[in-house]
Amino acid sequence: MHQPPIVTRFAPSPTGLLHLGHAHSALFGWKAARVAGGRFLLRIEDIDPVRCRPEFVAAIFEDLAWLGLEWESPVRVQSSHLADYAAALARLDAMGLLFPCFCTRKDIEAEINASGHAPHGPDGPVYPGLCRRLDPAQRAERLASGQPHAVRLDMAKAVDLVGQLDWRDQAAGIVAARPELFGDVVLARKDTPTSYHLAVTVDDALQGVNLVTRAADLFEATHVHRLLQELLGLPVPVWHHHRLLTDESGRRFAKRDRALTIASLRAAGHTPESVRDMAGFIP
Repeated sequence: MHQPPIVTRFAPSPTGLLHLGHAHSALFGWKAARVAGGRFLLRIEDIDPVRCRPEFVAAIFEDLAWLGLEWESPVRVQSSHLADYAAALARLDAMGLLFPCFCTRKDIEAEINASGHAPHGPDGPVYPGLCRRLDPAQRAERLASGQPHAVRLDMAKAVDLVGQLDWRDQAAGIVAARPELFGDVVLARKDTPTSYHLAVTVDDALQGVNLVTRAADLFEATHVHRLLQELLGLPVPVWHHHRLLTDESGRRFAKRDRALTIASLRAAGHTPESVRDMAGFIP
């Protein structure tokens, strides 16, 4: 049986300059596509209107080209495709799986403190379900008044609808999906009309990505992405979560480590070859 060509992607958020950890991730995906004779895509995940800046988008292109990477055009920019995420939200809403959440962070913290305990998921304390239990009339009244709200997925309903799922990671093997660990995840907010979870799931499907290569810190997020794929009837890729690149003290690289950005290393006289070596890339 003919296997489709491998399609991978590197999808940074333009909230700062790329560092060595980003270089490792980009090179990892690029090499996976190149070795298999497949395709490598670049995607700009700029759904955060406050932190994302155009100068960082330009820097991403410059840094990756300097490292010797090539990618297909046009590059998908999330902020230009908000209608795709709105359509996915509408499908989930028609299935009765979404509810508006009017809670502030203080409301949620107060409820957790009052209960004396809160289950912890991969993203921290699990949402206690305050607005999921709202009376329909009260919910309609608050919506009609224009009260700010987020849109959450009713996790219990969603999991009950799809049943047990799993996914395949090239390093970890078959993994049982456990999206319920996250609770009622936010899929959209007033100032950000889609969440990372929803946008990345929709984008990968629309772009034909069939091998998702990304760092190990996003391993747990795959539980939610696998659920959304099933709910929306989207194809299921294979994942490969590579190791996190860390400094000599074992601390993971972050955008605040300005001395280790690709731009600063380039300015210090490093060559693309030496930076690729520092990023742990083996040709």
